[in-house]
Amino acid sequence: MKITMYELPKSLLSALLLISTVTASAEARVPSRLNDKTKHNPFVTSGPMQNTQRALATDSIPLTLTWEVLENNYNGTRETRSVLKISNTGSEVFPASGWTIYYNGAAVCSTGADTAAISAQLINGDFLKIMPGKAFAALAPGKTFQAAFLSRSLKNITDYPKGFYIIFNDRPTQAYIPRLVTRSLTDYPKREEQLAARSFQQNAQITNLPLEALPPVFPTPASYKKNTGYFELKKVMTVYADAAFRGEADHLRAEVLRLTGTNLTSSNQRSGASIVISKKAMPSVEAYELLVSPEQITITASSPAGAFYGIQSLTMLFPSDKAATTAQPKKIAAVEIKDQPRFGHRAFMMDIARNFQSVSQIMKVLDMMALYKLNVFHLHMSEDEGWRLEIPGLPELTEVGSRRAHPFHPHQAIQPSYGSGPDTLNRFGSGHLSRADYIKILKYATARHIKVIPEVETPGHARAAIKAMDARYERLIKQGDKAGAEKYLLRDVNDKSVYRSVQGFNDNVINPAVPSVYTFLEKVTDEIIAMHREAGAPIETIHFGGDEVPGGVWERSPAAEALIQRDKSIGTVDELWYYFFNRINTMLASKGLYTYGWEETGMKKAMVDGKKRMVVEPRFAGKNFHVDVWNNLSGNEDLAYKLANAGYKVILTNVTNMYMDLAYSESYDEPGQYWGGYVDVEKLFRFIPFDYYKNQTDRETDEPLPKSYFDKMERLKPENKANVVGLQAPLWSEIITSAERLEYLLLPKVLGLAERSWAPDPAWANETDESKAAALYKNAWSEFVNTLGKKELPRLDQHAGGFQYRIPPAAYVKENGQLKANVLYPGFTIRYTTDGTEPTVQSKVFPGEMKDVPGISLRVFNQAGRGGKTIKP
Repeated sequence: MKITMYELPKSLLSALLLISTVTASAEARVPSRLNDKTKHNPFVTSGPMQNTQRALATDSIPLTLTWEVLENNYNGTRETRSVLKISNTGSEVFPASGWTIYYNGAAVCSTGADTAAISAQLINGDFLKIMPGKAFAALAPGKTFQAAFLSRSLKNITDYPKGFYIIFNDRPTQAYIPRLVTRSLTDYPKREEQLAARSFQQNAQITNLPLEALPPVFPTPASYKKNTGYFELKKVMTVYADAAFRGEADHLRAEVLRLTGTNLTSSNQRSGASIVISKKAMPSVEAYELLVSPEQITITASSPAGAFYGIQSLTMLFPSDKAATTAQPKKIAAVEIKDQPRFGHRAFMMDIARNFQSVSQIMKVLDMMALYKLNVFHLHMSEDEGWRLEIPGLPELTEVGSRRAHPFHPHQAIQPSYGSGPDTLNRFGSGHLSRADYIKILKYATARHIKVIPEVETPGHARAAIKAMDARYERLIKQGDKAGAEKYLLRDVNDKSVYRSVQGFNDNVINPAVPSVYTFLEKVTDEIIAMHREAGAPIETIHFGGDEVPGGVWERSPAAEALIQRDKSIGTVDELWYYFFNRINTMLASKGLYTYGWEETGMKKAMVDGKKRMVVEPRFAGKNFHVDVWNNLSGNEDLAYKLANAGYKVILTNVTNMYMDLAYSESYDEPGQYWGGYVDVEKLFRFIPFDYYKNQTDRETDEPLPKSYFDKMERLKPENKANVVGLQAPLWSEIITSAERLEYLLLPKVLGLAERSWAPDPAWANETDESKAAALYKNAWSEFVNTLGKKELPRLDQHAGGFQYRIPPAAYVKENGQLKANVLYPGFTIRYTTDGTEPTVQSKVFPGEMKDVPGISLRVFNQAGRGGKTIKP
């Protein structure tokens, strides 16, 4: 999938800038007692070390590390020049040697005139260390040393290195945490003002619509008709449900009680019931009809799923405050809805592997998915940085593979990543789902008609599993059980291949020539199937990854060489790819499952115009292979259509429209990545599945595309539209270290996915006249953001305990001494102060335009009174 976050720029392979000492006085060169080989380090206060549940003990240290970005695109290289300052804030001398600073971040270079003082070194992945050289001088109290580095581009707050800690040579099982300060000295204020002005102009095109002009439910139903009159809610009402829909009726009772305080009792008689849920033939299994009249509410469907979606739409019509607390009757406007989804595969992918999320948070997200009729939960649970599911019989997968800590001892944990720090107590770096947890999630999802598709990343992105099975191997070898040790090994122990994955790992790829690999994968598959069956949850597939395997793998593997010699159908190392997924496909088929993976599972390496490139693999085409196609970057825009035309079942997962971990905008303060461009809620809303060329007007670098750019691209053939089975929006978790950050990046972006995967093809997508299409789109976009601002985001303030969705900053422009400001969502309010303080919900409402005065601050508030980021124009 698609992340180039820690890839080392080529020019950095031999580059560092400058390293200099700011303070190099005689006082700073006082020898440290650390060099006297005493057991105690006088610079720090030693912390307790009795906690045996942690990989090592941690304590604070009187040291401040400051990382400052000095210049982006240094010398036209698209690299960033930064400076690291080490400041002694303690009362004793910081030693000249005997320590190492560890951290996670972009790879940096440390060569140049003063490299004898300090050096930086990539360990693996995003894990680096900084060590003093012979010329590093001890730091007296109050003194500072600084070193300048080059790295890949650092454009926003989530780019900065993180997770710094120090290990002293004389205390190898004790980590010390310094204070970290990050700041930018580049021209961000100018860029922020330009962004705000551009957003202002875009917001100005939105029409403020009255509530009654908006669709009655969301996502927009296939058809609806607003009728006259109201159905009046009473303190006690009855519900009749056909026998097939009794579970859905229970859900309805719980929701109505939660939303309104109204009790629904069960009735055995259709006649006279307040709400009737009945069964009849429908156009599809997820279709439903909802009729609200003054006399009765009727939901009809052919399946429990259709009945459930009818209920979800009905609950959106209910008043949000509890009727039980007021004397005034509550009413639902009469309406007739006939509805069914556009796509049968409407998927959200949650990555709990790179950073973990709790069971309660996963279930909260499932509640949100159910509300908006998303029906596939793709659970990315294994990665280089973590294995997150208990597998009976393979305890090391979670005892080692789910725990991140400083690698002071092999086979006890995997290395820190994404700032998870030196011990296992970081609840996002370490953690896993027990078997019982997973079954609980499966039951919860199944009750909401959501299919859970677990992902086991193979053969790349598999470092956590590899290291876990290495730990198992070492344990059993020590016990003298060689056969047992080798049973689930995932690598060739004699492999000398040299490679580096795009995320910086040199040991993260499973070896398909090792027979024990297939024993392991079948064991994991069988255990997952058993969990689904115990939970009563459907299982049609297990996602087996398949993406981003680097060049160079298996080239010096004796096991690979021996396999190629035995099996003449393989031919080259590259053909091991087909060998691997053919075996996966055979294994899954024997268990009644189909094969599912990232786009690379349907591709192979071949020589094209004298260069090795990835092309469509014809041997798997037409065999019900499902592929998530993410790569629509420059030169690969037509890849999804190529695979669909070839006979693969395609789930459109286009990075430039669907990757919700990408930042909402290029603002310096906006969390998120940007290697695939920027993705806001509109990028998902405006996606046209069967002709996405029409709305892809820019490269991922924001450079405009010429109108003729797609003329030679392969288009989706009409007869192959059925091979596009759905849409998916992933949320990768490299920067997600809290539930709040997850919800911020998830919402409201995912509502664009809900609309585009459920609602009918919009008129603007099919209009060939550009001016007419633009007018239709403007109206549709206004309707969408009005729906979000006035209905759905207020709903999410209360739903499932409330969501911390992103509140957009105020957009503004300065003209002729006047300050104008607006906001993306109608129904949200801008408030301001002029004394330099942060606006609160009690602050004055911004009138839309006023005199530009010094010290003014703007802040947007939602209907619940929660504020977003404060802007100081």
